[in-house]
Amino acid sequence: MPHHDALYLGIDLSKEWLDAHLLPTGKTWHVSTEPVELEAWVAQLPAELTLVVMEATGGLEATVAGLLARRGLAVAIVNPRQVRDFAKSMGILAKTDKLDARAIALFAERVRPEPRPLKDEQQQELDELLTRRRQLVEALTAEQNRLSPARGKAVRASVPAHIDWLERQIKKVEERLDTLIKASPLWRAREDLLRSTPCIGPGAARARLADRPELGTLKRRQISSLVGVAPFLHQSGKWKGQSFCSGGRAAVRTALYMAVVSGLRFNPVIKEFYQRLTARGKRPKVALVACMRKLLTILNAMVRENKKWNEYLLVHA
Repeated sequence: MPHHDALYLGIDLSKEWLDAHLLPTGKTWHVSTEPVELEAWVAQLPAELTLVVMEATGGLEATVAGLLARRGLAVAIVNPRQVRDFAKSMGILAKTDKLDARAIALFAERVRPEPRPLKDEQQQELDELLTRRRQLVEALTAEQNRLSPARGKAVRASVPAHIDWLERQIKKVEERLDTLIKASPLWRAREDLLRSTPCIGPGAARARLADRPELGTLKRRQISSLVGVAPFLHQSGKWKGQSFCSGGRAAVRTALYMAVVSGLRFNPVIKEFYQRLTARGKRPKVALVACMRKLLTILNAMVRENKKWNEYLLVHA
């Protein structure tokens, strides 16, 4: 049940406007996201707000969350699907910006998601650089795939030139990533710790530093759910379906998958675990996801206990 006198603010964001709903008072706002108007609105919000909740909207929430955090307000950014499923369970089927803001406020009041520490400016830059690197690598792969079928002289000259430019851009981004990592003693220590794991290279380590800053602060089930490798039961009455994984951050999951594929060759713990599962009849894909979950759990514990791979195994083997 909601705490008496507690105030919960739900915010629905779009590119040009935000709608907000405050519970239990029912007060609403429709505010422009222009910097001056947004800052003025945040400044007049009640200082005793218990919790502010917004949906993850692909980066639109970062400015608002930063302004709210600067005021010392507790902010939680949640998966939009969680809010939508909650709204349906409450019988809220219509969808408008005002109704969405109210549904988010109700979600804040009833579910009370845990506020997460926001990324500082360097953390945000690291996140943006990793995103940019992924975009450039995807573009590079696409151009490389276009080179072989190209027949015209102009196209065959254009594609290699673009490939060369993309490779240089990727190198610049990676150099900046190195600079950022080396500038932070905490990141450098964490990267060294993660890279002590056989099958974890610099790319996978940095993906975890940027995309999962909660690593080492959460319990095993929580970190697995955040990444999207925790199985959820699918059953009703006597009928039992297969467990499935859902949600989470795709970039981290991809890096984790690649690490496990490498681990099947170079990491004895992951290799033995995979072989044990397949010997028991688990399908290869199911066994791979289980290995991803096991590796993530170990990495989370390593960061929490500040132990490198071999040090951790000595204690927990």
